[in-house]
Amino acid sequence: MEEEQGKSVLEQIKEHTVIVADTGDFDSIRQYEPRDATTNPSLILKAAKQAEYSELVEDVVNKAKQEGVTQVDEVMDRLLVRFGVSILEIVPGRVSTEVDARLSFDCKGSLAKARSLIERYEELGYSRDRVLIKLATTWEGIEVSRELEKEGIHCNMTLLFSIAQAIACAEAGSQLISPFVGRILDWYKQNTGEDFEGADDPGVKSVTEIYNYYKKFGYKTEVMGASFRNTGEIKELVGCDLLTISPNLLQEMKEDHSVLNLKLSEAKAHESDLSKTEIDESAFRFRMNEDEMATTKLAEGIRKFSADVCSLENMLGEMLAS
Repeated sequence: MEEEQGKSVLEQIKEHTVIVADTGDFDSIRQYEPRDATTNPSLILKAAKQAEYSELVEDVVNKAKQEGVTQVDEVMDRLLVRFGVSILEIVPGRVSTEVDARLSFDCKGSLAKARSLIERYEELGYSRDRVLIKLATTWEGIEVSRELEKEGIHCNMTLLFSIAQAIACAEAGSQLISPFVGRILDWYKQNTGEDFEGADDPGVKSVTEIYNYYKKFGYKTEVMGASFRNTGEIKELVGCDLLTISPNLLQEMKEDHSVLNLKLSEAKAHESDLSKTEIDESAFRFRMNEDEMATTKLAEGIRKFSADVCSLENMLGEMLAS
């Protein structure tokens, strides 16, 4: 990349990578002008507790009351889609809406929930092409994605920590994967006592391997690095298809004018020495069993998202009852 002295790091990255806002905060999305935005139960819970969104939450609950709705899960889905629609009014691209993490091992339940969410968006006039259904990358989640993609319902496979998960998603035809860079780093720091920076960051290494594998073998699944701990990780992944980034790191990169180099490209991927791997269910489960980090972080992520879903449900339940 030629010198870009006058441009911010954020502007430079946008020339090679699609920037996605990792937030439920509408003002942040407007400020950084990403193409897409992602949400999850934790982000929606955080936003729902903020004063500036109280009117939106109250409106959803009050309308449900007026219609005689008493089921909290129905109100929850209405709230998720309301946030999603509000985001789609700001971004030109797509929003990701997550299936209840408690359904991570339930194919039938996940399919029903995903179809219901898409139907709600379409009833409000938003095409399914503008919505990504987020699913945890369990084997069941991957199978759900395989089925949904056949229906034109596109999926964002989240809580992804390993090449085995990534290959299985690509074979299933998932639209997009979200490898969690920062959480991989967290695990290695905690379990080795070492610190890692730049290209040595294990999260960066994981996404680089996945990107190279996809491009070398011609998979169409998009790679969206996620869960960043610092801008150093982001700078090492310039050229990745997409990167979903929190507002605080977007701001840091907006103020940073250092010069970047392209790190990932199809040309570099074709030069890699990776070999093709077939992943069926038994191979997937065994490789995950052998990968302590991926197994630990996947389980931990599902537990955390499930807990936040429960907290959001409790909040909505109290509002319905009041």
